[in-house]
Amino acid sequence: MADLRINLAGIVSPNPFWLASAPPTNTGYQVQRAFEAGWGGAVWKTLGDPIINTSSRFAAIHFNGQRVAGFNNIELITDRPLEVNLKEIYETKKRFPNHAIVVSLMVEPKREKWHEIVKKVEAVGVDGLELNFGCPHGMAERGMGAASGQQPDLVEAQTMWAKEAAETPVIVKLTPNITDITTTAKAAVRGGADAISLINTINSLAGVDIDTWNTIPHVGGKGSHGGYCGPAVKPIALHMVADCARNPGVGVPISGIGGISNWRDAVEFMLMGATGVQVCTAAMHHGFRIVEDMIDGLNNYLDEKGLASVSELVGKSVPRYSDWGNLDLNYAVVARVDNDTCINCNKCHIACEDTSHQCIDMLTTDDGQSYLQVREEDCVGCNLCAIVCPVEGAISMVEVARTEAPMTWNERQEAISKLSEGKEANNKEAV
Repeated sequence: MADLRINLAGIVSPNPFWLASAPPTNTGYQVQRAFEAGWGGAVWKTLGDPIINTSSRFAAIHFNGQRVAGFNNIELITDRPLEVNLKEIYETKKRFPNHAIVVSLMVEPKREKWHEIVKKVEAVGVDGLELNFGCPHGMAERGMGAASGQQPDLVEAQTMWAKEAAETPVIVKLTPNITDITTTAKAAVRGGADAISLINTINSLAGVDIDTWNTIPHVGGKGSHGGYCGPAVKPIALHMVADCARNPGVGVPISGIGGISNWRDAVEFMLMGATGVQVCTAAMHHGFRIVEDMIDGLNNYLDEKGLASVSELVGKSVPRYSDWGNLDLNYAVVARVDNDTCINCNKCHIACEDTSHQCIDMLTTDDGQSYLQVREEDCVGCNLCAIVCPVEGAISMVEVARTEAPMTWNERQEAISKLSEGKEANNKEAV
């Protein structure tokens, strides 16, 4: 079996699966149950000044028969006394010395506040700290969370203040509610961050009850934006993790968060640069025992790939992730229909005819059997037909032989520019 141990900026755990700072890590009882189930680490629910939570707090997006495709919450940081949390952190670490316990922190953007809470938390024996610069609701309205996380200067300053007092590694948790997440990632690094974690939740409103006209969720007839997470946010999270991983100005380990529900999701995040992953919604949906399948699946995958350690996955796909201008404009694929598999539902024809490039023909054989055929000379390889097809393998996207050498948009523009410069020089010579 492969070695699943990870080392995230000096924080060691027996496997890459951590629980994220959220309701599942609210108490010592919960974190200890998680460790017993097999989780490698946990980020304790955010500690800070006393708050009051609301009722109700959660909502979910169910899509096409899938429960909890997306999850929304308006819960704030812990509402339990700091002293109680610290006592339980101490007891949990003493009982599980080989598991990673990281504590999430959020206080006002003041140096003395950061120094105070860092020292109190580290005194009970933790493996690391995670600075919560991502909470999009409630705390943000008080100048903390995403309100700080959207301002690079505050991210840098508060990271520096935490590092001044910290003796354990400091992870900075980033908000996705920003135009370019690498801007704040680089600010965290300038402040001395040992690692970053992303993404925190996305600003959202789960829905509106069209019978009562109340927001979902609502608190006595009033609603608020909340934080969105779950499987639906995975593509956004994966993009932001990859953007940070490929940016030379970041260059610190990454803890990947956002829609991770199984071992396959975890592998994708690690291939895109994450050293380990944090999970929340999937655990809330299915319970702590899901980690057993995650561990088994990852072990089997690594064995099949002939990899001795999970660390061999980290960042392997990052060089393949680039900007649009670096894509080969002369690469081409076309759709091909396997009529032995096709069930003639015609969804591909409708999609192509109405919303794509009108290149799928409905034909009939000599004996009156209907079939579909792609006019490959008109197919642009958009993938839509294969995406809407309900039968696995009925439509394949096939690479076609090249007629021209590879050329990207950037290379094309450079060639045009050089050609223009040459013509201009020739014209000057002629004059």
